[in-house]
Amino acid sequence: MNSAPMTTNPTTTGPVATAALHIGIVACSAEGAALCYRTLCAEGSQRMGPHAHPEISLHTHSLADYVVCLNNQDLAGVGALMLSSANKLARAGADLLICPDNTIHQAWGHVLPRSPLPWLHIAEEVALQAAAQGFRRIGILGTRWLVDSEVYPDKLGAQGLQWVRPIEEDRLTLGRIIMDELVYGVFQPGSVARLQGIVERLRDAGCDAVVLGCTELPLVLNDGNCALPTLDSTRILARAALSRALSGALSPAPSPAPAPR
Repeated sequence: MNSAPMTTNPTTTGPVATAALHIGIVACSAEGAALCYRTLCAEGSQRMGPHAHPEISLHTHSLADYVVCLNNQDLAGVGALMLSSANKLARAGADLLICPDNTIHQAWGHVLPRSPLPWLHIAEEVALQAAAQGFRRIGILGTRWLVDSEVYPDKLGAQGLQWVRPIEEDRLTLGRIIMDELVYGVFQPGSVARLQGIVERLRDAGCDAVVLGCTELPLVLNDGNCALPTLDSTRILARAALSRALSGALSPAPSPAPAPR
């Protein structure tokens, strides 16, 4: 494990961070990764002092490379891209890794056995938060790849929580808005209204909260404009990483999921 350098806050008389872990971000889409990075920096200063945050490094392959793999159902290829980023971040000195992209967590079983560093799993952190807030039935929002997968059902189920996928038409709408608009930083009022309608239908299906299971969704959806409380996967992951970094403790990497068939 790398020792974090001591840094001094110029507005104080002493060190503000002597043992924070170096966070490595395995990025996929730009908007979600940027929100995660901004959250680490902004909330780091709230906990460590003005202008302070843990050391952070980020690496990403082209989103197009991931999309090709996902369209071909090549989760081994997705895992190889994630591992390539992980190895580069390890050489950059990172101590732990996070990936602010829900969809590519489908490749988790291809990543952990060969990872050079421990990870936090985005859906696991969201499920823990959902349970802590007392929610019982969670609607899943995200790309078509994510919603059709077991990424969230597995982690929510492990916490004893029920889950609901949107209807087929809404899954197609979600995928189109995310991949054709949100990942490019395009936010259309009509598209936001359609996303809000999907949340309303999940409420009518008995959900008491909805996971924003695409890291761009928090840019347009929140508790203030949705019919249900939102679980912001991007910020939940960033906050969990910040807490882990500030604890200065590395826990063993979680047991890998079986490799998808």
